[in-house]
Amino acid sequence: MRGFTLVEVMVALAVVAIALPALLVALSQHVDGTGYLRDKSLAQMVAANKLAELRIMSRASQNLLRGEDSGVAPMAGREFNWWMDSQPTEATNFFRVEITVAAGEEQREQPLFTLVAFLSADLRADPGATDADG
Repeated sequence: MRGFTLVEVMVALAVVAIALPALLVALSQHVDGTGYLRDKSLAQMVAANKLAELRIMSRASQNLLRGEDSGVAPMAGREFNWWMDSQPTEATNFFRVEITVAAGEEQREQPLFTLVAFLSADLRADPGATDADG
C-alpha cells in the first residue's frame, strides 16, 4: 500500500495554515460590511420618517420648521440620533432641509446617512383644489 509521505502531509498542512486565516479575515470583513449596510439602511429609514413627519407637521401647523432640531428615534430595536437643519434658499419660499442620522451622538461628524430635501414654505391650501362636499 502506498500512502502520503510526511513531506506531502506537511505541505498540505502548510497550505491549509495559510489559507484558513485568510478565509476567516474575509468572512469577518463580510460580516462587518453586512452590519454597516444594515445600520445605513436603518438610518435611511429614520431620515425618511423624519422628513415625512416634518411634512405632516408643517402642513398641520401651516408653519415650516426653520433652524435646527435634533432628537433620538427608535428603529428596529435600536436608537439613532438625528439632526435636522432648515435653511432658506435663493428661491423665494423654498427651504433646504438636511437630516443627518448617526448611530450615536458622538458620531455626528461621521453620519450613517444624510438626506437633503427642498420644501416649499408656502403651505396655504391649494387654490386649484375642489371641495369634497360639492
